[in-house]
Amino acid sequence: MITRQLANALQYLHNIGIVHRDVKPANVLLEKSMRPHLADFGLSEYKQDLKKVTMENWRSSGKPTGGFHKKNMVGTLIYMAPEVLRKEIHTEKSDVYSFGISIKNPGVVPYTDLRTEAQAHTVLEMNYTEQQLTAAVVSEGLRPALAGTESGAPPRLLSLIQRCWDADTNNRPSFDDIITELDLIIGNNKSSTVEENALTESSSDDSTKMVQPFKENINWFSQGENISKSVYESGFDMKSWSSYSENSSLYVPVLSWGSFATCGRRETMEDTHFLMPRLWNEDDIHIFGIFDGHRGAAAAEFSVRAIPRLLQTLDCTKSPTDVLKEAFINTDIAFRKELNNQHKYKAIIQKDYHPGCTAITALIVQNRLYVANAGDCRAILCQAGCPYPLSKDHVASCLEERQRVTSLGGEVKWQLDTWRVGPAALQVTRSIGDDDLKPWVTAEPEVTETVLSGDDEYLVMASDGLWDVVSDLEVVNIIKNTVKEPGMCSKRLATEAAQRGSNDNITVIIVFLRPVSTAERIY
Repeated sequence: MITRQLANALQYLHNIGIVHRDVKPANVLLEKSMRPHLADFGLSEYKQDLKKVTMENWRSSGKPTGGFHKKNMVGTLIYMAPEVLRKEIHTEKSDVYSFGISIKNPGVVPYTDLRTEAQAHTVLEMNYTEQQLTAAVVSEGLRPALAGTESGAPPRLLSLIQRCWDADTNNRPSFDDIITELDLIIGNNKSSTVEENALTESSSDDSTKMVQPFKENINWFSQGENISKSVYESGFDMKSWSSYSENSSLYVPVLSWGSFATCGRRETMEDTHFLMPRLWNEDDIHIFGIFDGHRGAAAAEFSVRAIPRLLQTLDCTKSPTDVLKEAFINTDIAFRKELNNQHKYKAIIQKDYHPGCTAITALIVQNRLYVANAGDCRAILCQAGCPYPLSKDHVASCLEERQRVTSLGGEVKWQLDTWRVGPAALQVTRSIGDDDLKPWVTAEPEVTETVLSGDDEYLVMASDGLWDVVSDLEVVNIIKNTVKEPGMCSKRLATEAAQRGSNDNITVIIVFLRPVSTAERIY
């Protein structure tokens, strides 16, 4: 459990007298095995040295970079405890506060998931000032929105998180207390799973089974992680793709990459994505992907692990185009099979639970860019300052897609404000999952192949939460006026979409295809 291991690291620091002072997800590095490592000790101090800090000698110097003030008031604003924002001394309990903010909803930037209009923009990226956010956290008790028990999170964990970010430092637990509580939570969850399985297996008469309300307690990330074990037994030599291009002297791009994801105005975050540069340590094979869930996040969570795993096991003597198609289709088959198994063996009683996700994946092999798309995520390539689409939206309002669905016997009707497929009234016509709409809503992606050259500047991939409100040309113009750092450009695009009123989750990946400078030059 990542949360438990992170708590161990902070417990160790505090036991030897060190306060980290910048606990946040960006400072937690994960191995391939998902083992976390707490990093970035540039702001850390011994507790005995922090006691020398007083209001009289407090002062800031320089402008904030990735964090906040550079002297005694340090950290990253949205993870900083109220007492630190009041310019009081940073203590171990301030690390506890940051820990609570960090684990409350992984993958969602704090304060971007608040639902009321009065709080919709209470984060710096949403155009609130530092002073306004600080005042809300310190004076109004503002905290990020916490998932409810319906999300599957144990109530004791939710209670623990709330105690970690209590305004009164005396009410916050120490990391000794946190670890004790986490061990109890983990133990109870294991016991509950065993009891639930035993109850399910012992009931052979359907008439005696109690109907349970739907509660998704399945780790779809783990299910997707294991897909390659059940589909293929042996791997392949990644060098086979490296030799796919006959001319080894061809232009090869120099990559840098970054991403940003936010819940936006949605109640839950159903987007997932991965960045896998130098795939399996090969310098000229890179893959990036975005999965936009609908009717639940299960298919997206499954696919974000399954697609890379399948690409590792499929026969790469085939062309990358064929391999990408095969990976999408096999992921769809495996997900729907697993979903059916969960319905049978986990006593999930919800007949209309048919989650799906749209998907877009970019594979770079030497100088060739392959984009596989199924649904309404989108990718564009900026070439010499102009945007070029690398995918098209698979939606029922597209005549070609509508005809494809109807030719398979599917029903397409005009409902509400657009064309929609089947009784589920789905707008997209291609996706992974959505088992109630097969075979009309296919998982087979369309794949484009582009030969890269020195004129190609960067690749932008995003879920429809961006494209609904920002055009291809506007994306290029926004990046043009942003410091050329891919993570910063991704954040700028996502927050621009949120400002314009996007009502969907927003995920953006940017891959620069040639060397760029993060410093702006003025002449």
